[in-house]
Amino acid sequence: MKAQLDILKEDKNIGTREAVLELKDLNKSFENNHVLKHFNMKLYKGENLVIMGKSGSGKSVMIKCLVGLMEADSGQITVMHKDITKLDQAALDVLRADIGFLFQGSALYDSMTVRENLEFPLRRHSEKLSKKLDRESLVIEALENVGLAHTIDLMPAELSGGMKRRIALARTLILRPKIILYDEPTSGLDPITAKEIIILMQDVQKKYNTSSLIITHDVDCARVIADRMILLIEGTNYAEGTFKELSLSDDPKIKAFFKQ
Repeated sequence: MKAQLDILKEDKNIGTREAVLELKDLNKSFENNHVLKHFNMKLYKGENLVIMGKSGSGKSVMIKCLVGLMEADSGQITVMHKDITKLDQAALDVLRADIGFLFQGSALYDSMTVRENLEFPLRRHSEKLSKKLDRESLVIEALENVGLAHTIDLMPAELSGGMKRRIALARTLILRPKIILYDEPTSGLDPITAKEIIILMQDVQKKYNTSSLIITHDVDCARVIADRMILLIEGTNYAEGTFKELSLSDDPKIKAFFKQ
């Protein structure tokens, strides 16, 4: 039974908030393995929403369905008021320009300099450029936002793990996305560097008023960054609420996420 936690009923303003992303009754199976079962979720404008789930709970599948890399068996996926299941490839590519994705492993191109890595998405989305100098100015601004303007001509091999994660975030920011998807943003980082990344994520949200969907196993990250949390258990939205509400639950399945 779904946990009886319903933050939405307590928020009197929730009805007036704009949902920029919604998954409705999403289902995905691989033969007899039912990964997502009637999964529902809303991400609101300007919100940091954290999704936590154990390995194999369906987080990766959900993200792939969300960005169109995998087709759901049934259900509706609405991004910026558009049902992506009904968009052709051209329309989907345009919509993707408003969605930034910070990959777990940073996913920088090893053969490209930092500058070239940041220029790469601009080549696919030239409509973001309004004048000749825009490309250079966007690259510099993105690097300044993450405090790494001095690395512009370095290769990824010359960067630390934390620096790579910052550069990957700069590449995500360069298209000025309205929504950012973070896949395990602090994974593999030492505690100090992880804290720096969390602070940077907060700064980005405040500066650009982005809506962020954050997939993480890091309880400390969730504690600091989450406006709201969803616990993905056995393919369903099992529990939803603030970090404090969920951490105080007596439900054994929920308590397991907050044990240190």
